[in-house]
Amino acid sequence: MNLKPAHRLAYAACFALMGNVNAADFIKPTPWSSLVTNDIQRFLPSDEVRTLLAGEDEFISLYRQSMAASQRGIVLIIPDWQHLPTNNAGINFLRKQLNEIGYATLAMTMPDIDWHPADMATPKPSESSEIESTTQSDEQAVPAPATQTQQAPHFVTGEPNISEAVLDDYKLKLIARFNALYNSAMDEGGNIIVVAQGASAGLLIEHYASFPNNELNAFISLGSYLPNSVRNQHLNATLSTISPPLLDIFYSEGNPDTLQSVKDRKRWVRKHAKYDYRQRELFGVPSEPEQHQRLLKEVDGFLRRLF
Repeated sequence: MNLKPAHRLAYAACFALMGNVNAADFIKPTPWSSLVTNDIQRFLPSDEVRTLLAGEDEFISLYRQSMAASQRGIVLIIPDWQHLPTNNAGINFLRKQLNEIGYATLAMTMPDIDWHPADMATPKPSESSEIESTTQSDEQAVPAPATQTQQAPHFVTGEPNISEAVLDDYKLKLIARFNALYNSAMDEGGNIIVVAQGASAGLLIEHYASFPNNELNAFISLGSYLPNSVRNQHLNATLSTISPPLLDIFYSEGNPDTLQSVKDRKRWVRKHAKYDYRQRELFGVPSEPEQHQRLLKEVDGFLRRLF
C-alpha cells in the first residue's frame, strides 16, 4: 500500500503517542480508607467526628452522646470489613437509635485490606535451600520407576475464599483500632458493649477467645462469619468460649456462611455450657427498614436482661 508523505507523518505521530501512553508511570489508586475519611469529614456533622490514633495509624470514629435522662453505657460499633459505619445494614440505624434509649455510641471506620501482605512472600533463602537440598536428596535416594504408572484420580476440597495471611494481617490492624476505640470509651464510664458485623465480628470473637485485658459487658454479633472455610468452621466452637454475654443475630437471607453455621453454634454452646448465649433470627435482608426496628428491639431486650 502506497502512502502519501502526509499520511506517513500522521501514522508516525500516532505510534509515537501510543508509545508515550504505554510508557506512562503507574499511579497507585487512593486508599479506600482515605476516601471514607474524606466523605465523613465532608458530609457528617463535625461534632460527631473524632480522630483517634492506633500506633501510627490515624483513623476516624463517629461519636453520638446518649439522649436519655440516665446513661446506660456506651456501644462500640464495628462495621463489616470494607463497610462504612453509616451502612444501611442495621449499623447506622443502631448508631442513632441507641442514643434514644440511654446509650452513647462510638463507631469505627475500618482499615484497608492488604491483599498481598508480607506473610505471603516467598520463603526465606535458608528455608528454600533446605527444601531444595531435601528434594535433591530424596530424588537421589528414590530411583525412577521403570515404567510410568497412571495415578488414580482423587478429589480435593475447595480453596478457602480468603487466605489466612490476609485475614491475620487485617486482624492486627482491626485489633489496634479497636483497642484505641476501647480506650476512648473508658472515659465515658459505665457498661461497654460491642456491636460487630460480618467478618469484623468473627475476628473480634477470635480475639476475645484469647481472653484479652480489655473486658466487655456484652458482645452483639450481626451475621458473624470468616471468609475462610477452615477458620469459619472453627468460629462455631470459638464463640462458645468467650467470656462476655453473646447475642448472635443472623438474617434468613444473609451471608450463606453464617446460615450454614447456626445449628453447629448451638451444639458447641451446649457442650461448653455458655448460658449467657442467645441466638436470634431476623427475616428478610439486613437493609429492610422493618428489620431495623426488630434489630433494635432484640438488642435492647438482650441488654435489659443483663443490666
